[in-house]
Amino acid sequence: MVRVLLAEDMHLVRGALRALLAGSEGIEVVADTGDGDRVVAAALAHRPDVAVLDVDMPGTDGITNAAVLRERLPGCGVLILTAHRRPEVLRAALAAGATGFMPKDAPPERLAEAIRTVAAGGTAIDAGIAARALTAPPSPLTERETQALALAADGCEPREIAKRLHLSAGTVRNYLAAAQVKLDARTRLDAVRLARESGWLPAGPVARG
Repeated sequence: MVRVLLAEDMHLVRGALRALLAGSEGIEVVADTGDGDRVVAAALAHRPDVAVLDVDMPGTDGITNAAVLRERLPGCGVLILTAHRRPEVLRAALAAGATGFMPKDAPPERLAEAIRTVAAGGTAIDAGIAARALTAPPSPLTERETQALALAADGCEPREIAKRLHLSAGTVRNYLAAAQVKLDARTRLDAVRLARESGWLPAGPVARG
């Protein structure tokens, strides 16, 4: 029996997933939560074989939790279940130690199959998302330009970005301007849009310094 921890903040979705998995042969949901800050504690308490984690949750996001589980509970496989089909989200999930990545609109039988695959030590990644990640062109942005643009995408002004990256405001403005030129964007918001569509902005927290 594959023991599963389910983390999804939307109550209706979590309930539907729990009911779906309860009807899948060989799978048992041993715990569920809608709070990202409770994922690791629940995993340590119930010792699941697979943690099925949503990316966007209140508190700690799913990708950060995946990285923590890799360190604290290495016997627990992680499957990211998300509405995001962007290549950078897949890359971040794999870097965090997830071995499963499925869209929320995947057929029920595929989700159950993916959970069994991850529990057995295999990799289960949606083929369409994987193909897009492999064929996406390399980013023309430097690491600092990417960090500055990602923070701008979160609504931070240059002074806040400078504080978080331990840079001067003038340097940050230069990075944002360079990113805008490289992406042939008319405005900063247009640069954010183009970078996101191309999969060049990171998912999750941006590194500081």
